[in-house]
Amino acid sequence: MLRRPKPTDSEEDLLREQQRFLSSSALKRPDKRRGEEGTGDHEDPQEDPRDVVKMSDLPDEIPSLTPAPPKKSRFKKEHVRFEDDDPEDHLNRHDMHISAVLSRIIVSDIWTQVQYLSVFLCSPGLPSLKSYQIMGGPLLVSGQGLGSSDAAQETMKIHQENQARLQEMSQEEILEEQRKLLHQLDPMLVDFVRSQKTRKLCGSPAGSSSTRNRRVEDQGASQKNAAHDQCAVDTAPVEKEMDVDMEEDKWVHMDKLEPDKLEWTRDLPRRKGAKKTMQARFGFDGTLIPPSEDLPTHLGLHHHGEDPELAGYSLQELFLLSRSQVTQQRVLALSILANIITKAHAGAFASDLKGSILLTLLDAGLLFLLRFSLDDSVEGVMSAAIQAMRALLVSPGDEDALNTTFPWFLGMYCFPLLPTTKEEEDEEDEGIGEFTKETANEKEERKSDHDVARQDMVKGLLKMKLLPRLRYILEVVRPSPRVVLDMLELLVRIARHSTSTATQILDCPGLMETVMAEFLPISWAPPSSAVPSLYERPVAMAIKLLRVLGTAGRHICARLLNSLGGKERLSRLLVVEPQELMLETEEAFQCSTEAFRLWAVAASYGQSCSLYGDLYPVLVNALQSVNQSQMSTDHALLSLMLQRAQAILVLLTQVTHTAGCHEELQAGLVRSQGAESLPPPPVTWAHVAGLQPTVKGLLKASQKRLGDHQTLRYLVFFGLLTQRCSLSQSSFKPIECLQELESLTSEVLLPLQSHQVVQKMMYSLRTYSAICNSHSCIPGSELVPSLPGLGFFGEKTHPSLSDPASPFPLLTALCYLLNSVIAIHRGLITKFTPLLMSESLVRYMQACAQSRPTLSHCSPLQLRHEHHLLYLLLRLVPVDPDVAKYASLFHQVALVMLPSLQPGSEYMAHELMSVIIFNQDFIPECISGGPEAAALAELRLQEGFSTPQAPPLAPLLREVCLQLSSVRGCYLTHLAYCKPAVLSSRDTHLGRTPWVQSLLLPNLSLGPALPSDWPFLPLISLYERMGRSDGGGVQTDSLPAGSLVSVIYCLQWHLLLESWREGSLAMVPPVAKLARLACIFLSSSDLFLEPPVQRLMWALFGGLTRPAKLAGLDLTTPPPGLASFHDLYSALLDQFEAVSFGDELFGCFLLLPLQRRHSVTMRLAVFGEHVGLLRSLGVSVQKLPIPLENYILPPEDSLPLLWLYFRTLVMKSLRRAWCPVLYSVAVAHVNAFIFSQDPAPQVCITFATQDCRSNNCD
Repeated sequence: MLRRPKPTDSEEDLLREQQRFLSSSALKRPDKRRGEEGTGDHEDPQEDPRDVVKMSDLPDEIPSLTPAPPKKSRFKKEHVRFEDDDPEDHLNRHDMHISAVLSRIIVSDIWTQVQYLSVFLCSPGLPSLKSYQIMGGPLLVSGQGLGSSDAAQETMKIHQENQARLQEMSQEEILEEQRKLLHQLDPMLVDFVRSQKTRKLCGSPAGSSSTRNRRVEDQGASQKNAAHDQCAVDTAPVEKEMDVDMEEDKWVHMDKLEPDKLEWTRDLPRRKGAKKTMQARFGFDGTLIPPSEDLPTHLGLHHHGEDPELAGYSLQELFLLSRSQVTQQRVLALSILANIITKAHAGAFASDLKGSILLTLLDAGLLFLLRFSLDDSVEGVMSAAIQAMRALLVSPGDEDALNTTFPWFLGMYCFPLLPTTKEEEDEEDEGIGEFTKETANEKEERKSDHDVARQDMVKGLLKMKLLPRLRYILEVVRPSPRVVLDMLELLVRIARHSTSTATQILDCPGLMETVMAEFLPISWAPPSSAVPSLYERPVAMAIKLLRVLGTAGRHICARLLNSLGGKERLSRLLVVEPQELMLETEEAFQCSTEAFRLWAVAASYGQSCSLYGDLYPVLVNALQSVNQSQMSTDHALLSLMLQRAQAILVLLTQVTHTAGCHEELQAGLVRSQGAESLPPPPVTWAHVAGLQPTVKGLLKASQKRLGDHQTLRYLVFFGLLTQRCSLSQSSFKPIECLQELESLTSEVLLPLQSHQVVQKMMYSLRTYSAICNSHSCIPGSELVPSLPGLGFFGEKTHPSLSDPASPFPLLTALCYLLNSVIAIHRGLITKFTPLLMSESLVRYMQACAQSRPTLSHCSPLQLRHEHHLLYLLLRLVPVDPDVAKYASLFHQVALVMLPSLQPGSEYMAHELMSVIIFNQDFIPECISGGPEAAALAELRLQEGFSTPQAPPLAPLLREVCLQLSSVRGCYLTHLAYCKPAVLSSRDTHLGRTPWVQSLLLPNLSLGPALPSDWPFLPLISLYERMGRSDGGGVQTDSLPAGSLVSVIYCLQWHLLLESWREGSLAMVPPVAKLARLACIFLSSSDLFLEPPVQRLMWALFGGLTRPAKLAGLDLTTPPPGLASFHDLYSALLDQFEAVSFGDELFGCFLLLPLQRRHSVTMRLAVFGEHVGLLRSLGVSVQKLPIPLENYILPPEDSLPLLWLYFRTLVMKSLRRAWCPVLYSVAVAHVNAFIFSQDPAPQVCITFATQDCRSNNCD
């Protein structure tokens, strides 16, 4: 039976199998059903070698019971032994171990073999070594290995013995010995000896084998004859035999020359000139290779592509290699793609390539290529595909930032990484009732994988059954440690997507069971260095996966801890020190840290608090050893110990929060009288009250090492824990508590706020601020809309708020502790005034007041933590004369911060509006010099061009200051729809753990907590209730009760902001302000005629028509919530014709967009579709608050509009008495057109005159 070639086969083995293959075609397959005759020891090779009993050979009678002759062995003749043979020597001779083979090496035997080799290597074209023996003795044998002083004599003696032995042998014996020797020796050694003889004979230096072969062939037959003449033995039969062997050893089909297949052996073609745009090529590490760079060929970057002279692989070639039948090529292609993706995320190609390389790869089908590669049966291809998928989905910078901010104030909460692009509704859903429309899940199921992946990459992968495949690879394939970690990181990224994806991970059959059993076992053996593996031992990344899954919701966390046995496995890692976990030091500390973080996540829901009583000694011991651990000199070990200590303090903070809710839940349970209610937690205030002395002692001890920035991190958690210990409980003793707070302030807080390190941190706030440095929120990497991130890909080019040296964690915790103290002891608020009035903090607040932060996926993590610090600082501002000079600054910061708060910060927005925004103490203009400040504001509003109808501002502003509390109530009433979000955010900020449903914040696609134009919220609400979408008309019903008062309050507040806080409305474009004020005219038929509304609207219109504001008004930009401003203007024109009664205020609003610098479509709408309103648009030129030059200059160049101007003038549809402003504008443009130097106007005038005459005749 023929066998397949193996990689270990030599050339002779391959030739031998080839001969067997060629000869087997003439043989018949033996019939095993019939036996063949054969006797004796001679065995036919075609005969079945097995001992088979044939039925035909059985005798008719039963044989006698005489002993049968002994059975002959077919292998006995091959192992002949003599009686005097030693069994030990026999075993040693057949021992083929390398140690036994090396021990039998004898120097003399080697040189004898080499001498025999030198004689038997005569072949055609090469002279025999015997010729050199006759001429001058042996050349290959020098005698150096004999180890004697007379080595030369021994060499000659051996040489003479060889000659004598050769003389006694016949030619046939020589050839036979030659064949035996050639079969025994390494073919490479034979080739080497032959090449040496050829080089020495020809006198040429050592060179390539092709050069030697060409020289030998050029010497011709003369050299062959000369060599044969020098031989003492006739070698003609040997040459003939060798020629025959060469003919027989030819390979099958290798005698046919195929030049096309040999093209790759040619030299590289010449390099062409570089073009302006060339296809990008990449090296093995993913770096971009410039087209002008000439790399050597030994690097392996040249291949047989479209441009073989260029080094590197293009994306098209990599996609082609990834589908190759050769495993190594598929692995190579996927590895290069992984490196390219990693560098693209880091922004390495931003300045060198046109467009986004990630979007190009995704459009080419990269995601499907990686998913298909996971289904490969070769482990190497699967590993490379997982590496590439991890490079595409996972951002190590994002994970490091989230790990860094985890122990910060509310750092456990994070945003889901959902795409913000909104899906367009299908056309077939239009006109269908609400009950018959498809749900979002049904639409997603109906979509193809490509459509889902194009909108959301993670959902696309889940739709392509990624999770079951990962489970199979983890459970069955059991890949290398690096691949296992990559897969766990992939699962972490998928879990961060949303609650639904975390649920899918948990519901995948066998996935979490495999992770728990293999990477979080209850017992394990010490790690073995022989075979590195992560199986059957705790892995920190697996514990992190459980933690991230737990942040998705309290029900998921409960399933992990109870149904999957996470609670028992967690206890196994918590009860012992990291040094006792039988793991490597780094892995042991990481496992312990992640275990405490997982426990902290569970405690944030009020779960697993029963472990607190069981592990209380462990926690207390860890707290007491915090300061001792900082004595370590190993920086890496110190960092790991600090991270573990931070996780323990976060855990204690959450347990303290839960214990603080015990009495409230217990009282609710009693009041419910058997109805369904939340059960009280197993921990009470008595369980955590004993931690207060320990924490206070640690606070005092930590002040001695304030120079160490890592030590400052502990104050974050000590402050939080101290704040929770000071909450009011049933055992609260007011006098003792106030005394303790005063002692804490004098001994700890006051020295801390004046410490030099704290002052340096306050000075560096602007450097690490995300609000002051908008470029820190701009990602340097390529953005993929379907795969959002936090913007921490690649190297950091600017200081970031999440850097290890950032001052925000300490200062935020300090301010949180100060707020907690002030909430209990209001008399201590003036003690912290120096902190607020420090020069560095004032400069930071001024920079924040002038900034304009934007909300995006690249900034929420940084903005959220900075908003925490600003909010806590504003809550510390006292009602004090010393701080009054900065009151307007703090008020401006609150106004700028309010519209930039992200989803989940609704509680902070509510508190800012309740305490600061509408507080007269933060508006000094209302208190000191009220009338004078109003007069100055009026002068500032009327600079440049006055508004005759505008009333004095001083009385209006004075009235606003007196009604600020009512204005606040109006806005809070209109924000009642945010009540569920405010309550949920309150539970998060106050640590009401039993009511927390998830640690995932609302999706960023919902927009900020408040819109940027929130001051116009009452107007927008009224317009949505009263306005119509069909033509802009309004309903005839009367306004709801209180609507007029709400509109007046809204206009008053807007006037105050425009007068004294103009910078707070900088985020609202002028076109949006104009559109929001236009809601007054569209909401009702007579609302704009009310005297209070008229006065406020004229004052606001005067501010909009200032020269600086008019220059910034861009009506081509659609206002927020509208398709275009032209649609709104059309609705205003219809409304003016219906209910205006010639109102001058309404007319001025209509004339504002008709300026020459704005779009001609609105002027065409007035003179073409709404000519009738020209009879009632009676605003005089003197009352127009806009210069007439803005309507006349430059001359009109639109021929259709000029024709309409001329037509209305000729037809007398436009008269000076009816519409003075537009009459002057039309006459000026028509005159400028008639008296221009262009000959075209005369033709147009003639055509217009004829058209007008025909209309008159009609």
